[in-house]
Amino acid sequence: MEVELAALVSLVRGRRIVALTGAGCSTESGIPDYRGPDTPPRTRPPIQHREFVDHADMRRRYWARAVLGWARFSAARPNAGHAALAALERHGALAGVITQNVDGLHGAAGSRAVVELHGALARVRCLACAEVTARDALQARLLAANPGWLDRAQGVAIAPDGDADLPDALVDGFTVVACDACGGTLMPDVVFFGGSVPRATLDAAWQLFDRAEVLLVIGSSLTVFSGYRFVRRAAERGVPVAIVNRGPTRGDAYAQVRVDARAGVALTELARALG
Repeated sequence: MEVELAALVSLVRGRRIVALTGAGCSTESGIPDYRGPDTPPRTRPPIQHREFVDHADMRRRYWARAVLGWARFSAARPNAGHAALAALERHGALAGVITQNVDGLHGAAGSRAVVELHGALARVRCLACAEVTARDALQARLLAANPGWLDRAQGVAIAPDGDADLPDALVDGFTVVACDACGGTLMPDVVFFGGSVPRATLDAAWQLFDRAEVLLVIGSSLTVFSGYRFVRRAAERGVPVAIVNRGPTRGDAYAQVRVDARAGVALTELARALG
């Protein structure tokens, strides 16, 4: 890894970095990823956008699990990788972060220029009136409507999207609450699989990308097109691409440097080398 890290330092030194981060940037904070080398096979597919919007039973299933997952997901704290990116931004080496993660850990670590491509689980949006509220406030309402529900959290495994693995047989008795403002359907302010990144968010991501003199991909297999498109655009423009990820990625053919390492380890060394 030392040779690859030296090549990474050489590539980015003196160039303005834009980082593109995925789930592998947060695994060291205790949040599992979807496709990492240590990730066990998923027993169920992630929820789809249309399933959530169109089916009340799918919404009940999601929120029943999400109440359990949120108790642990919200307790996650930034790791060394998040801290290193914040330090690189403070010292002018990093223009900002485009993240596919919904955990808010970049902001918690002190990063300021962050585009949350897929939204943030800390927010909830009403599908009827578009009112945005805090997920913590909804958590309190859901727990009040479902006394004792957190007792089911013992031994429950958290999922990458912030919910938890829970047998369907336990879901039927769960009560879903509605929007306080209009009685509409509440949805986490994130892009589910099959959904689209909002135009304003995508525009902000492209504006940040335009500042890149090198694109640094961290902890993403680039399987999802919403992240992969930035690597493709970098290749089209002749912007160098570096990838830090455990295991292969969809963008490896475009990378000038490839480092197979944990994000916290590689980014800490990069920040140290760049002073």
